[in-house]
Amino acid sequence: MVSSTVLDAIGNTPLVRLNFESKGTILAKLEYLNPGGSVKDRSARYMIEQAEKRGLLKPGGTLIDASSGNQGIATAMIGAAKGYKVIITVSEKVSLEKLNTIKAYGAEVIICPVVDFVDDPRGYHAVAVRLQQETLNSFMPNQYFNVDNAWGHYYSLGPEIWRQTEGRITHFFAGAGTGGTISGAGRYLKEQNKNIKVIATDSVNSFRATKGNPKPYKIEGIGVDFVSPVLNYAVIDDFYEVHDDDALAMLKILAHQHGLLVGPSSGAIACAVAHYAPQLKEGDLAVMICGDSGRAYLSKNLYAK
Repeated sequence: MVSSTVLDAIGNTPLVRLNFESKGTILAKLEYLNPGGSVKDRSARYMIEQAEKRGLLKPGGTLIDASSGNQGIATAMIGAAKGYKVIITVSEKVSLEKLNTIKAYGAEVIICPVVDFVDDPRGYHAVAVRLQQETLNSFMPNQYFNVDNAWGHYYSLGPEIWRQTEGRITHFFAGAGTGGTISGAGRYLKEQNKNIKVIATDSVNSFRATKGNPKPYKIEGIGVDFVSPVLNYAVIDDFYEVHDDDALAMLKILAHQHGLLVGPSSGAIACAVAHYAPQLKEGDLAVMICGDSGRAYLSKNLYAK
């Protein structure tokens, strides 16, 4: 099949079996095989196209967003394909590979210091908001507060998983950062079968996990660090909180023993899956999201023995 643009190639990523010790079946959804390299391609496209339909983004406009990396890459790719100028603000902890990838699509990148709270004026989210307010004919997808983030996964990722598993999925594992993936896909899956367990992975040091007293953590792509309308707690059955060291150790297991070179958020999610695996019964089918590739983090030396 030939896609008319790179955007039409988003989705239809494969499921592969993981040989974790369990009576149930565990499948990894390889979202890093999207054209922009992550699950964020789905939500970024939906948010931007909804803005176009509502007249919030017009030809010749500018896309501005704050990102830990993957949302920025997706936005930069979509902006290039659609002919928009793109400005992405990122945190200092973004990997060099992600930073260079955003730039490779022709986007402007602004690096901001790591801060503890989303409303800190020095942080990458607050800087993006200010830039959007100052820039004529601009739109900020604002994945952290735009509920279209979750709807993008509701209409894309959720139905795809349901179709690929022929409706047999019993457990869904995804990271909780903005909350878009877990909330959108989780909502769709529960609407098909209310008994499906939706399990979110969070950092043990996040705002949510520490009850408002966050501490620094290394894992990119997960971490509930503020109150947001995107994260729908009603569809989440359980949170599994992961330490940095456990998530990063899991990366080596996935790469060396399973042939899956994935990013830190996937390592964290796999820790949750490994914790729940002994509880799975015959006939259970669990799907975990592998949100991006380990190729985006090779400069951090996370995978060597």
